Amino acid sequence: MRKFLLTGISAAALAMSMSSAFAETIRIAEHRQARIDALKAVAPAIEKKYGVEIEIVEYPAPEKDYLSKLLTELRAGNAPDLFTAPASQDVADMVAAGYLAPITDELKAWDGYGQLFDVSKKLVARADGDMYVLPAMLKVQQLYYRKDILEKAGISTAQPKTWAELMDRAKEIKAKTGNYGLMFPAGVTWGGGSFQEGFQYLILGTSTPQIANDDETLNLKNEGVRDAFGFYADLINNDLMPVQPLLGPEPWVIPKYQMFPAGKLVATTCGSWCYIYDWGVESKNPIPDVTNAVGTWAMPGKDGGEHVVVDLESPWGVNAKASDPELAKKVLLEIGSVAADVAYAKGIGNIPARKDATSNPEFQKLTALVPILGAVENGTFLKTAPGFSALQEGIARATEALLRKETDAAGAQKILVDYVSETLGDDMVK
Repeated sequence: MRKFLLTGISAAALAMSMSSAFAETIRIAEHRQARIDALKAVAPAIEKKYGVEIEIVEYPAPEKDYLSKLLTELRAGNAPDLFTAPASQDVADMVAAGYLAPITDELKAWDGYGQLFDVSKKLVARADGDMYVLPAMLKVQQLYYRKDILEKAGISTAQPKTWAELMDRAKEIKAKTGNYGLMFPAGVTWGGGSFQEGFQYLILGTSTPQIANDDETLNLKNEGVRDAFGFYADLINNDLMPVQPLLGPEPWVIPKYQMFPAGKLVATTCGSWCYIYDWGVESKNPIPDVTNAVGTWAMPGKDGGEHVVVDLESPWGVNAKASDPELAKKVLLEIGSVAADVAYAKGIGNIPARKDATSNPEFQKLTALVPILGAVENGTFLKTAPGFSALQEGIARATEALLRKETDAAGAQKILVDYVSETLGDDMVK
């Protein structure tokens, strides 16, 4: 009997070993340690549910380097089965290039679809209704300011109502504290951030709040674009924002991680992640009592109105050449689970795209993020179109010229129009 039992146990162990050895592998690209840690936290449950092995392929951390490596591997046909687009603006170009598999049917049949915020669904739906990416996490972006410094200096913390009021507040900060009053990301080395965390805020509040036309051309020759560049020029020419750090190789490090915590920069564009990733207790340079020391303003429109920018945070997609597309899609939807959303929220400070994640006990512990949820459904976003990668590069080049004081608002607009026209063709720019 003992021999029989031992033989049975050995056979079972061998069967389990063989099952593990022949389990299908799904390769997932991820970057930045906080994101990698979040994925590792939920991967075992996904592996158990589907009997699959998950291989996390670590990519370079900076978004520009991540995208460059990813596109190289996609062109070569050897990219991982699942990957993220750095921003929603990159999705249309990836679809046009044939890199993303459609997930419309799977996403609508998913039990989490009904829990998605309406804005999440709108952000991933293309004009024809098809969907190619999963909105697991959202960026909720506003203006962040040092409330403690403004109160000490006797400067109003009230919501600015127009660009003129915001500019006057920045000037008052500079006059009374001697520190920089307001920063919008700009320049070539900030890459897509010059558009996503800077220009995007401004264009939404102009006379031309959308720049993607229904025919997928780009509306760039208008007054709104010129006004947006004019706001940058006023900040720079009045010495209200730091310029030299933005011309360096990692332009976000000094202003966001050093100057703002030290109070040398008093207001900046940012998102919910800043309360955790940039200035929270586990950041490299935390701000004490950050949720009370740092307040938020919605972005005012040029002549009035207010908006909060809502965007996709690194939306997930399935490689059109995945080794097993159907299994990859199942794993993809697990990355949109409540458990995964909360794990990512803990690590990177972005907002879950599904409503039921907000009542999760672990999410409720993230007290800096919970109040921001109210802004999600009222958020404003830019519609995208193929060619937005060229648009982002054009914005970076135009704002670089403004930083160097090589041009004015009209000249910056010409740099943008000329670059996008040369890249996409004259007929694509209106």
